[in-house]
Amino acid sequence: MNVSQPLLSLRDLSVSYGTIKALHGVSLQVPEKAIVTLIGANGAGKSTTLRAISGLLKVQGGSVVYDGREITNELPHKIVGRHLCHVPEGRMVFSNLTVAENLRMGAYLRRDKGGIAEDVDYVYGIFPRLKERWAQQAGTLSGGEQQMLAISRALMSRPRCLMLDEPSLGIAPILVRAIFDQIVAINREKGITILLVEQNANLALAISHYGYVLETGRVILEDTAAALRQNPQVREAYLGE
Repeated sequence: MNVSQPLLSLRDLSVSYGTIKALHGVSLQVPEKAIVTLIGANGAGKSTTLRAISGLLKVQGGSVVYDGREITNELPHKIVGRHLCHVPEGRMVFSNLTVAENLRMGAYLRRDKGGIAEDVDYVYGIFPRLKERWAQQAGTLSGGEQQMLAISRALMSRPRCLMLDEPSLGIAPILVRAIFDQIVAINREKGITILLVEQNANLALAISHYGYVLETGRVILEDTAAALRQNPQVREAYLGE
């Protein structure tokens, strides 16, 4: 993994919810084509970090730099237009639209009909359940199928960097494994950089190259994913060992 030129960098990021400070000078780097994970307890600031990057939360201090350009506090649709895409916690598919219509919504900034068709074929290939249910309303899908759809909709924007917030939340274990296998495949086959937030630290570290541990809005530890899995502090606090 080449860490000399990160695709995404946070420098001393500070974010507040009203008078409550949620992030206290968070700094991290996401190298291009890597999988980087953020782990930590509930309330540690993991989701807040992703929301600040994608423009959904106002940053009070510090900076977000993506592909060599500062994007701090840019409007969310402009950030998506830069091919930095966020799949939020809770999936948030368009429940009254079909699977196929949801995918078309993911490509709303694109005009290349041939490329859009190719990408539809790609996501149906990695998630065959979606192809089987292409005409079904998204709100009637299972939690795991909705997560597949949320990731696929994001892929339709052709992201260079994909941020995934709790992709295993509320999903049957058999589908969690299938989804994480495809996250690895997306990174390997498409070269898409991935920033992953995941409560299941064991699973997240197993597929990641590098990791950061957040605690009460601060980075308290960072290392390669393999080293973090062997770290006694991480093993006791997050891996249940």
